[in-house]
Amino acid sequence: LSLSFSPGSGYYTAESHTNEVYVEEPPPEPALDYRRVPQWCATLNIHRGEATCYSPRGGSYRSSLGTRCELSCTRGYRLVGPSTVQCLPSRHWSGMAYCRQIRCHVLPAVLRGSYVCSAGVQMDSRCDYSCLPGYQLEGDRSRICMEDGRWSGSEPICVDMEPPKIRCPDSRERIAEPGKLTATVYWDPPRVKDSADGVIKRVMLRGPEPGSEFPEGEHVIRYTAYDQAYNRASCKFSIRVQVRRCPVLKPPQNGYLACTSDGNNYGATCEYQCDGGYERQGTSLRVCQSTQQWTGSQPLCAPMQINTAVNSAASLLDQFHEKRRLLIISAPDSSNRYYKMQISMLQQATCGLDLRHVTTIELVGQPPHEVGRIREHQLSLSIIEELRQFLHLTRSHFNAVLLDKAGIDRERYISPVNPDELFVFIDTYLLSEQEAARQAQSGDLCE
Repeated sequence: LSLSFSPGSGYYTAESHTNEVYVEEPPPEPALDYRRVPQWCATLNIHRGEATCYSPRGGSYRSSLGTRCELSCTRGYRLVGPSTVQCLPSRHWSGMAYCRQIRCHVLPAVLRGSYVCSAGVQMDSRCDYSCLPGYQLEGDRSRICMEDGRWSGSEPICVDMEPPKIRCPDSRERIAEPGKLTATVYWDPPRVKDSADGVIKRVMLRGPEPGSEFPEGEHVIRYTAYDQAYNRASCKFSIRVQVRRCPVLKPPQNGYLACTSDGNNYGATCEYQCDGGYERQGTSLRVCQSTQQWTGSQPLCAPMQINTAVNSAASLLDQFHEKRRLLIISAPDSSNRYYKMQISMLQQATCGLDLRHVTTIELVGQPPHEVGRIREHQLSLSIIEELRQFLHLTRSHFNAVLLDKAGIDRERYISPVNPDELFVFIDTYLLSEQEAARQAQSGDLCE
């Protein structure tokens, strides 16, 4: 089959003149070469970032079809989205991405401290920590916001490492109180302050409490304070107690001293006493003054003067009141066996009698030849009679009576009394406290 084409008809005709008809295809339009279009996709513009693109058509084609771009962010920003995109035939990029600022989380507050940051929570921001006065930082002093959005180091803490401040009262000196060897001393409590939270947990005292009595000498008082973290601080001060003293008194010859307190301290009193058979002449009491001088002057112990030329027995006995005890011996005559035995025993015990302040009075015989005597002193017949009546002493047989220093009848004997027995009775019932102390101190002076 041969075909011929009639130009302009659009139809093919058969020379054989058959009835087959063919539709002529329209001529194709000229093809668009889109690969040569330099800007197929929109130009990439990443805020705070950069796109590095590679086009298959060369370096001058930045967004032609098939261009591949690598996306990155400037320092301090992190890419959100794909890191690589490609220009698609749809004239869109294969993905979208943007740069987000790198931020660390807000740092927590520090107990008893604070921090200051150079750039808030942005990357490279440096936060410096500090503590309140009285606290010390333990841990990292600075933290930096890193590229991964985390802070370097770890959270520090503020620790109370500083001891409290304590100040004790000033040291002081006191004079012992009159008649005492001690002084009562008061003081204010120490001043204590904690440099951290101001809380003082406990203050301990080592030593006596304020208002205590302090003996002579130097005493150290210590205080220790503890804060809440059990840091401690101590202070101390001293208390010196001085006892003002007078010169030590010497006992008089034939006598002795009975002193209060320590004997020669301020306020002490000393009483002068004379031995048996001696009388005090002069001041009986002397007091140590704050000037450290004694009042008065030293008395003497002179032999006791007995005046028998008196009008009555009462006047005679008054001379012995509070000075001497009396042992009054009565006998029918000087040849009486009991009388001789008694006088003999007493003569051998003269020292013991004087030590106990005992004076012997003898009443011997019958009127008108009756004799009364105190040692070598003779008594008148009228005084002898008064003594007998006053003391109920009979002349018919031996008898004796012991009077105390107040003149009171304390013991009677109808036979000679052994001196030891007499002394035991006196020492047990009649000695004053001072006499007993003196006797115990001096021991047995008759040995």
